[in-house]
Amino acid sequence: MPLSTTKEIHIGNVRIGGENPLVLIAGPCVIESEQSALRHARILKDITSSLGIPFIYKSSYDKANRTSINSYRGPGFKKGLKILAKVKKLYNLPILSDVHCKSDMREAARVLDIIQIPAFLSRQTDLIIAAAKTGRVVNIKKGQFLAPWDMRHVIKKIESAGNKKIILTERGVSFGYNNLVSDFRSLLIMKEFGYPVIYDATHSVQMPAGKGDRSGGESAFIPYLSMAAATCGADGLFFEVHENPDRALSDGPNMLKLGQLREVLEKIKRVEGALK
Repeated sequence: MPLSTTKEIHIGNVRIGGENPLVLIAGPCVIESEQSALRHARILKDITSSLGIPFIYKSSYDKANRTSINSYRGPGFKKGLKILAKVKKLYNLPILSDVHCKSDMREAARVLDIIQIPAFLSRQTDLIIAAAKTGRVVNIKKGQFLAPWDMRHVIKKIESAGNKKIILTERGVSFGYNNLVSDFRSLLIMKEFGYPVIYDATHSVQMPAGKGDRSGGESAFIPYLSMAAATCGADGLFFEVHENPDRALSDGPNMLKLGQLREVLEKIKRVEGALK
């Protein structure tokens, strides 16, 4: 199957899709503090700017989908949005975060440049249409339970609200208990729908609830899966990163260590350059 060229989506100065270079969406899984968010954003911007990689900052103000009732969820809606607004203003970065509730949409859209619909909510019609009606770019993470061709129905829901600013994200598919697998055919299949496709390398190595009351992960595979995604024509990569994953409050086992990011991105750029 030949690689398809997808529609170009504009987010400020960032262009995703078309003939544009790979975009990086990255940040800590969840906002841990204002200081942490600003520190990670500054370092990520410095690394991506020096490598010429378009960058979108991602972090969640609320992680509603947690394994345990005792798991840290984030600072909450109002405080979290305030922190993301500060990151946006201080570093002039596009911002992405998940939105789980229809009631959050309007206020979230005042800060977020990209509204992300989490994978487990990728079939929630009312939530998807509410996101579409904000006029913001909508990033739909393909559910772990969905086939790639099923995403055409999600696209139609967004388009029905008059919004054609759509991004699709692959994050692995359920493969037995507590495990995910990446089927790289899905990138090629979803690119046929005409919208940019992102590969979420860090959630693809997650082992949901693999540690009983929390998720596990195999972060050592992130670089290899990312290079494979670049080879398959992904329009961007999604990494959750942390300066010290062992001490992260969410998704530590499947996050990329911030200190390893530059080396991983340099390898991916070499792959991208070879393809061109």
